[in-house]
Amino acid sequence: MNRGRSKKDETKLNEDIRLAEVRCMGDDGTQYGIISSDEALDIAHEKGLDLVLIAPTAKPPVVKIMDYGKFKYQEEKKKKEAKKKQKKIEVKEIKLSVKIAENDVNYKVKHAREFLEAGKHVKFRVFLRGREMANPQAGKDVLNRVWPMVEDIATKENEPKFEGRYVNMYVVPNKDK
Repeated sequence: MNRGRSKKDETKLNEDIRLAEVRCMGDDGTQYGIISSDEALDIAHEKGLDLVLIAPTAKPPVVKIMDYGKFKYQEEKKKKEAKKKQKKIEVKEIKLSVKIAENDVNYKVKHAREFLEAGKHVKFRVFLRGREMANPQAGKDVLNRVWPMVEDIATKENEPKFEGRYVNMYVVPNKDK
């Protein structure tokens, strides 16, 4: 009765349980005590259910008589419910350059403000080309010019920092909304 088992499922069921004696519990809470695994399997077959090894490291190992397919279904359902309740953080990236014009900065900041007002996180990135790599402070200056334009609705998660060919600044919306 290997219902609902996937290849990665390592749970031992029915005939896979080859132990001399086990502590057996019924699906309704009945304690059968310490019996042989063959006896426990017979009880499970009588009830039309599966014998599942739930605590292999216990002395003696613990098995439970249950409908394994139903058990797995309910477990998956719980996982899906937990996943629904998780909040997914969306990060938008705004790319800038060292030689960006003021009107372009304003345009990009306008978009960043829209993202922040929608509750999204924003990552400002200044790409350093060629000789600009020799002076990463120029990238930090661009980000320091951008920050006052969004600081009324956002919080800076970290100061502008140099990473590879980029200078990055991570900004999150204020929590008071």
